[in-house]
Amino acid sequence: MKHNKKFDVIICGGGTSGVAAAIASARTGAKTLLIERLGALGGQMNVSGPPGFAYARLFNQRGEQVIAGIIEETHKRLLEQGYALPHNHSEYRKGSGYTFSYIDPDMWGLMIFDMMQENGVDLLLHTLVVDVLKDGDKVTGVVVENPNGRVEIEGKIVIDCTGEGYIAHRAGAPSEKVPREELQPHTLAFTCDGVDWDEFLAYVRANPRDFVGCEVPGRTDEEMYEILSKTDNIIDLGEMRGFFSILKKALANGEWHEFSGMGFFIMPKGDEKNRRILAHFQHSSHVPGRDPDDAWDLTYCEIEARRQIQIAFNCFKKYVPGFQNAYIVRVCPEIRIREGRRIIGDYYLTTEDVGAARKFPDVIGKSAFPAGGHHVASTETLAHGRVRPKDGGSHDIPYRCLVPKEVENLLVAGKAISTDRDSYHRFLQQTMVTGQAAGVAAALCVKQNITPRELENDVSELQRILQEQGAILYGTH
Repeated sequence: MKHNKKFDVIICGGGTSGVAAAIASARTGAKTLLIERLGALGGQMNVSGPPGFAYARLFNQRGEQVIAGIIEETHKRLLEQGYALPHNHSEYRKGSGYTFSYIDPDMWGLMIFDMMQENGVDLLLHTLVVDVLKDGDKVTGVVVENPNGRVEIEGKIVIDCTGEGYIAHRAGAPSEKVPREELQPHTLAFTCDGVDWDEFLAYVRANPRDFVGCEVPGRTDEEMYEILSKTDNIIDLGEMRGFFSILKKALANGEWHEFSGMGFFIMPKGDEKNRRILAHFQHSSHVPGRDPDDAWDLTYCEIEARRQIQIAFNCFKKYVPGFQNAYIVRVCPEIRIREGRRIIGDYYLTTEDVGAARKFPDVIGKSAFPAGGHHVASTETLAHGRVRPKDGGSHDIPYRCLVPKEVENLLVAGKAISTDRDSYHRFLQQTMVTGQAAGVAAALCVKQNITPRELENDVSELQRILQEQGAILYGTH
């Protein structure tokens, strides 16, 4: 069955990279279709998690903002409506590069639908992309399945925003993936209300050494503990991780599982007049050794993560001061896949590029995330050995990382872009950067009647439009 519509740009996947790509493509003048298998848009931002943990590391360690564009636009919009917190540059966070700018995830999920309508994006929800249409090595559209049956939809440029590179793989693009036993563990987030923050902060002040500190260059652990011992606002902290003495006791009593440590982020809920601060648990379930290309494995992840959530919730209620009357208000509906396939593109970003804070002539965005620091399925939660951009700066993300080899008329944005596994954390901040760039690039290819690979010859117009849309490309370390 062939659909009776044709589009300039088809975007597969309505997560963080997909919604950014759709907005950017439509704003650049392309007739744009966004296809999503769920009935909701937003992916990591408000579906799989970490919902509310929205805008970390928009700034580098020097305090320079390095990520803006559509992600900053959405934050500003919710901030003006009272559904977000300002960028966090508290004494505890300042200089770490790990700032937080939390949002109400459900309001974000409503807002993003408004933005689709405002920008004239065509949506096709409850639809799974199952294959691509090809003419030789050129992608000419996609094949979907939904309540209408099996449908073909033609498009001049297709963008894979599935997160795991499913569409690029179906199109024949080369890719790589570590063995399943080495993949980062997948997780399921949940959120609690009913926390007595005064009681919890009293515990923090009395036990600052019980927590993993926020790393700031030049600041000693003792200085960090001193800040914690005086804190009176959970918003200033943003994230609490460690709980070393409690974790030791819970493990000894068989009341904590072996796959992650203890910790949570905060989440604002409601507007300024009716706001509550919630505890959001992103790392309290870790399911290792499962392949996102295997539905049986994903099913196991969903079951096992929910088992771990119940253990984590009960442990916090029993042992952590302030959590005695806590209750769960949200369990994300699906597992968050931390790691999967990565395409091989016309440039392969490396850990060396990150450490050197490398700049590229075809820059389409920046990142201040350190390389490495993978999640592990142990009470350590995170592996060590991270490589930070030199001088507290950031590295560029080249456009060529979005262009897969051996296939034409296809771009990839989000988690599956062309990098080594350490250099690109695949968090939602970075995915929105690459999504926005892919959207503009796709629209330009349609307008100029060229392929994404041919666009590599001159990216000046791409960069000009990205800057017009608020992206930061130059002027920072």
